[in-house]
Amino acid sequence: MSVLLKAKIAEVFEEPGCDKNQSKSEKERKKGCTKQLSPGAAAGGCAFDGAKIALQPIADVAHLVHGPIACEGNSWDNRHSGSSGPQIYRTGFTTDISELDVIYGGEKRLFKSIREILEKYNPPAVFVYQTCVTALVGDDIEAVCQRATEKFGKPIIPVNAPGFAGVKNLGNKLGAEALLDYVIGTVEPEFTTPYDINIIGEYNLVGELWQVKPLLDALGIRVLCCIAGDGRYNEIASAHRAKVNMMVCSKSMINIATKMEQRWGIPYFEGSFYGIGDMSDTLRQIAKLLVQQGAPVDLLDRTERLIEVEEARAWQRIAQYKQRLQGKRVLLITGGVKSWSVVAALQEGGMEIVGTSVKKSTKEDKEKIKEIMGDDAHMIDDMTPREMYNMLRDARADIMLSGGRSQFVALKARMPWLDINQERYHPYSGYEGMVELVREIDRAIYNPVWQQVRIPAPWGDDGETLGAVLPSARPMDFLTEVAAKSLGLALEEVPN
Repeated sequence: MSVLLKAKIAEVFEEPGCDKNQSKSEKERKKGCTKQLSPGAAAGGCAFDGAKIALQPIADVAHLVHGPIACEGNSWDNRHSGSSGPQIYRTGFTTDISELDVIYGGEKRLFKSIREILEKYNPPAVFVYQTCVTALVGDDIEAVCQRATEKFGKPIIPVNAPGFAGVKNLGNKLGAEALLDYVIGTVEPEFTTPYDINIIGEYNLVGELWQVKPLLDALGIRVLCCIAGDGRYNEIASAHRAKVNMMVCSKSMINIATKMEQRWGIPYFEGSFYGIGDMSDTLRQIAKLLVQQGAPVDLLDRTERLIEVEEARAWQRIAQYKQRLQGKRVLLITGGVKSWSVVAALQEGGMEIVGTSVKKSTKEDKEKIKEIMGDDAHMIDDMTPREMYNMLRDARADIMLSGGRSQFVALKARMPWLDINQERYHPYSGYEGMVELVREIDRAIYNPVWQQVRIPAPWGDDGETLGAVLPSARPMDFLTEVAAKSLGLALEEVPN
């Protein structure tokens, strides 16, 4: 690991916005916040993966992975981040280094790749990602990027986050550091308003940002930039002129919010777009901070009027589902900001949380869970697949909300499951998203397939003979009879 990378990691671990980090001794702080990865145990993502998913939603830049093609293949499009315009971010660029590049170095190949991208696509910038192999052979991507910037007159941004540096969350922060070091503050916006804000740690998964932006537009609040969902390079480069920063997920990019406050005096707060109450509180907090920064006071009244209208509309639409979902028990296996923001949303729908995972949650996230759930807070630090299966099989939960890796546990237990993680296909943010979440949970729980798959197999689990329960003695004979009836044929007319 290079000296520069070690220094950057040490800087990331010195986080003033994290109470837990500040309560540690100097020696404990240097160890970092999570257990380092061991070879072959990259499940859950490495630092490179974390940096890539944090920055790839910037839609108008080219994202070039300097390493073997598998690094780009394994990390490509692993989030459904939407773009309202440019699509270049969805093109997988890689230097695809070979054995000869490992021997002789891949810096020349990297420089040629940057030149080819600029000539063919002409993006406003190129982000270059370091990987394990190229870091180990000593390729200096910072020097190559600096030379390419001088040669081609466009910003070429090095993202020095090789996978062996640590876990995915560390990679999120190293990607954020690249923005702080090379992007934010390098461009001045064409104009500013008293209503300019930045949204940090929002990735516009399946277009969730687009469910919130109309609410801000109705109040006259301008999103100067979103880091990084549906982002644009020049918008992020001019983010230092915003009046307020909103932090959506403190686990991933808190270092941007704290350093922008230190450098440019921009206040920040952590909010949530999930749930009716949390969405309203977020709008109030944005309005309050903007007024403190000089926006007209009438913004507070306009915000309250908008909240009143939107809440009434959302509750009216949720009412048809609430009676059906009242008392339904939910097992929530997620982490980070969703460990508490989704809890509030589910409770608003009349559901009971039997457990919420806090494996990837901060101390502040856990405090918010306790605040929302009170004495009923069932926080799960780490639940094995067998424990999940037992909980679902014993009917201690009616549905499980989790990421894709846990879905097969629910399916094996023959229980409803809904994707709440980054791979989902439905947006759940804002007032509209809350209605959509309740609708999808209702559809999952009351899907007739669950009653059908729970019916015991005709031949039973104890190996009993089929003759006692089926019209024919063998499964194939039974299937043949079913086929004959569906075709309107006599049994002897069905060919063998």
